[in-house]
Amino acid sequence: MQLGQLRKIEQELNGLGYRIIAISPDSPAKLAENIEQNQYKYLLASDSKLEAAPAFGIAFKLDDVTIKKLNEFGIDIEEASGESHHLLPVPSVFIINKDGIVQFKYTNPDYKTRLSPKELLKAAHALITGPK
Repeated sequence: MQLGQLRKIEQELNGLGYRIIAISPDSPAKLAENIEQNQYKYLLASDSKLEAAPAFGIAFKLDDVTIKKLNEFGIDIEEASGESHHLLPVPSVFIINKDGIVQFKYTNPDYKTRLSPKELLKAAHALITGPK
C-alpha cells in the first residue's frame, strides 16, 4: 500500500480504534519534506539506519547492478536515507495489537504488488468482529 492510499481509509481505521504508524527508509529530513508536502496526518517515522526493517524480517540488500539502475533513473538511495548500507524494506503492512503481537501481516517481495486499502480494511474489521 502506498502511503497516500492510507488517506482513503485513515478515518475508518481510526474509527475502529487503530492508530496508523508508517515507517520509511528515508532520512528524518527527507521525511519532514514529504510530510509537509503531502500533509500526512498519521505518524510517519524514519528507519534510515534500517534497524526496524530487519526486526520485522523485511530488510534486503540491493546489489550493485540494481543500485546502478536506480541511479540511472535518478533514484539515489544513499541520499534518501543518508546512509550507505544499501538496505531497503520489502513493502509490508502489519496490524499489531496493544500487546505488541502481530495479528496480520502482508508482505510481497514484488514492490509493485501492494495491499489494497479495501483488503486492509477487511483485515482490520475481521480482527475486531471475526471473519465474515
